[in-house]
Amino acid sequence: ADFDAKKKRKVAEIYQALNSDPIDVAALRRMAISEGGLLTDEIRCKVWPKLLSVNTDDLPPLPAGKELREDNKDYQQVLLDVRRSLRRFPPGMPDDQREGLQEELIDIILHVLKRNPQLHYYQGYHDIVVTFLLVVGDRLATALVEKLSTHHLRDFMDPTMDNTKHILNYLMPIIDQVNPEVHDFMQSAEVGTIFALSWLITWFGHVLSDFRHVVRLYDFFLACHPLMPIYFAAVIVLHRQQEVLECECDMASVHHLLSQIPQDLPYESLISKAGDLFVQFPPSELAKEAAQQQAERTAASTFKDFELASVQQRPDTVLRQRFRERLRGEERLRGEERTKSVLTKPRTNRFVKLAVMGLTVALGAAALAVVKSALEWAPKFELQIFP
Repeated sequence: ADFDAKKKRKVAEIYQALNSDPIDVAALRRMAISEGGLLTDEIRCKVWPKLLSVNTDDLPPLPAGKELREDNKDYQQVLLDVRRSLRRFPPGMPDDQREGLQEELIDIILHVLKRNPQLHYYQGYHDIVVTFLLVVGDRLATALVEKLSTHHLRDFMDPTMDNTKHILNYLMPIIDQVNPEVHDFMQSAEVGTIFALSWLITWFGHVLSDFRHVVRLYDFFLACHPLMPIYFAAVIVLHRQQEVLECECDMASVHHLLSQIPQDLPYESLISKAGDLFVQFPPSELAKEAAQQQAERTAASTFKDFELASVQQRPDTVLRQRFRERLRGEERLRGEERTKSVLTKPRTNRFVKLAVMGLTVALGAAALAVVKSALEWAPKFELQIFP
């Protein structure tokens, strides 16, 4: 009963903020962040547009789907991704209703891309769009997603992944501030940050199976700075510090552990922890460390190799060449002794695993079919960018 009373009080406060003149957006932000978020989809329909300053009185009509789909360069990829998105719809939804929503989903995505040619579609974008579609319906979803795509998601929609990689580089400095031991363990395992890629670019929509948790997080992210999802990712890793430290200290094991996100996370306490960390260690303070990560990160510094590989070479030739160069460099630096120890460690293996993952990122999962041989080099390593 106490909970219900609290909920009623919160609903009343939200409507008070909505009805004040001018609308009290600061209060709406507080409500979206505080325990329970915005509570109902009915309220979200009213508050989400305010958080994104979208004018709901003046929504453009949606164009007919047919004209959008003809000669649209992204249509085939969007179609594939949307067809694969079955599990993002409530279980038990009738097929024809779901299929209707999937058609709307395709139209929203193509509409936003057509109106904003500077934006590039990426795999996982549809996971964000479907969340808005299910909560607010197609017309409002189109307006909200367009605003979001030109603001919060802007970095993910560049022609290259450079800015996305840069955002991922904030992850380790945040972890380092809170728990240096976990940070150092992850650095030793050389796990990188790729495990958090699908979390970040889908706002966790792709990896959480309970829709209520997804929309709760969207309340939070819409009310906050665009980098908040990376703080939330850090908080999930920190929440699992015990498991991480008990894991084998190698790239494959730690990557495997972290990319399997637990479904029973204590969302409310993690959300408030992420908010606290953001205030304690704002992005401006972490920027220098993030830039340093960029310079040191194995995956990032080998990324050029992946891009080369995707153009014309088998990645293993690039990797071997790179490995030889590294050995020569290390030999010069540390004399014969160092070389022996390097040769006895299975280091190439790590590069191969990174290369397979890097290709998935650089080329999209579809292109893995083209580089099927990738799987011949690393059959035991499961690709888990999008589990």
